[in-house]
Amino acid sequence: MKARQRLGHATGPQGGCLELFEHDGAYTILWDGQILMDSRTHTSEYQMGDLGLARCEPGSTPRILIGGLGLGYTLKGVLEKASAQAVVEVVECVDTLVDWNHRFLQDLNGHLLKDERVSVTIGDVGQHLRQVDGGTYDVILLDVDNGPVAMVDVQNAALYSSRGLQAISRSLAEGGRVIFWSASQDAGFEQRLGKVGFKWEAVPAKRYPSAKRAACILYVANHD
Repeated sequence: MKARQRLGHATGPQGGCLELFEHDGAYTILWDGQILMDSRTHTSEYQMGDLGLARCEPGSTPRILIGGLGLGYTLKGVLEKASAQAVVEVVECVDTLVDWNHRFLQDLNGHLLKDERVSVTIGDVGQHLRQVDGGTYDVILLDVDNGPVAMVDVQNAALYSSRGLQAISRSLAEGGRVIFWSASQDAGFEQRLGKVGFKWEAVPAKRYPSAKRAACILYVANHD
C-alpha cells in the first residue's frame, strides 16, 4: 500500500496549520489535523451547482459567484451546467489553496481555473459582497469554512450574520439564488434568513452518492 504523501503545508487564518495530502489518487486537506475537505466526498458540492443553476434559462448569461475554491468541485459542477457565455467569479480567502490547485491539483480540478469563463480573486467573500453593486449576481454559492458555525476562521461567521445576509441579498439580481453549504442544520441561521426576507429551504445532502444518509445541509435561499 502506498504511503500517504504530504504535498504542502502552510499557516492559515488564526495561525492554524493547513496541510494537503495525497494517497492513491485521493486528496485531503486538513486543518489542524481535522479533515476539512476530501476529494472522495464531493457529492454535496456538485449538488450546490445543480441547485444554484436550476433557475437559469438554457443559453442565458448568468453571473455566478463562488465563495471558496477548496478542491474545485463546486467550480466543476458549475462549469458543467453553465452556458458558454456565463461569467464565473471565484473568491478564495486562502491564497495557498489557489496555489495548490495550480501546482498539485491540475489533474483533479485545478485545470478548470484556465477556463475562459473563470476569474479568481484572493480575498474575503463577505467583504467582496459588501463592495459590489446591487443586483450583480444571478447565483451565489457559498462553501465557506464549516457553514454558519466557523471552524477555520471565526471571522467567517460574519458572512452568516444578519448584516452579511443583507449584503448577499443586495448583491443578488431579482429572481437570484444563493446556496449555503452547512455542516449541520442551524435554527438561528434559519431565523436570520427569514428576517432578511429570503424564501429558503434546507436541503439534506450526501457526501458521496452511495451514502445511506445525508451528512450536511444546503440552504437554498431565493431573492424574489
